[in-house]
Amino acid sequence: MRTTITLDPDVEALLKKAMRERGVSFKDAVNQAVRAGLATRQTKVRPFKQRTMHLGKPLVDLTKAMALADELDDIAHGWLPPR
Repeated sequence: MRTTITLDPDVEALLKKAMRERGVSFKDAVNQAVRAGLATRQTKVRPFKQRTMHLGKPLVDLTKAMALADELDDIAHGWLPPR
């Protein structure tokens, strides 16, 4: 397929380097680069699984601390006047 593409300067430099090193034409360098880039996307990636563990009951009651944090947040956003 014949087409026109616009390359960023860094990509152009990489293609010219590949052409020199491999002794291939511009067309071949582009085709090889596209094939290599698309081939890596076809590999399967294992889904991330977060390992968790039970840490037991909390040792500190954070109810008052969380209420204070909520109040300070409301004051910071201007929803409540400062005390």
